[in-house]
Amino acid sequence: MTLSGPRSVVLLGVLWLAALGSAAGVVWAKHRSRELFIELQKLQVQRDTLEIEAGQLLLEQSAWSAHAFVEQIATQRLHMVTPPQRAIDMVHP
Repeated sequence: MTLSGPRSVVLLGVLWLAALGSAAGVVWAKHRSRELFIELQKLQVQRDTLEIEAGQLLLEQSAWSAHAFVEQIATQRLHMVTPPQRAIDMVHP
């Protein structure tokens, strides 16, 4: 069975529009996937930078909380001294 006349023209037009729409959809999907891939790469770089900064902050925090460092700051900047043994009173419950 062959189509001829106006029905074949309409069918051909519908097929042509479907092919054009399909091609446009493929182009848009590829473009969008490239955009998302670039965004993903930027986010991965940002994540890596933040992980490095967090590691540095943890190191700094551990240095600031070390007993020797706190004692050094107390004696040098605050001029604090350990009292002599005879000046310390022990309180027992």
